[in-house]
Amino acid sequence: MTDEKKKPEIEEADFITLEFDDGVEVECEIMGVFDYGNKEYIALIPDDDTDDVYIYGYREVGDDEFELVDIEDDEEFEKVVAEFDKIMEA
Repeated sequence: MTDEKKKPEIEEADFITLEFDDGVEVECEIMGVFDYGNKEYIALIPDDDTDDVYIYGYREVGDDEFELVDIEDDEEFEKVVAEFDKIMEA
């Protein structure tokens, strides 16, 4: 019998790089994907020393591939942010 110590498994965070229209790139940690109103959304934490959270629509487009969808409707965006806030309070 060996006397090996098991190391705890630490889940590595997933990151993506967003590139904005002005060419600025921001590395973001994927906080999670959540459902609201029969759609999926994704929350991203930018690595820019702010407390911001970016929320986009989320659509899977293949194996391990997805695309971010801008939420262009202000009313939809407000409802999705309210749902995200509820999830974070739970």
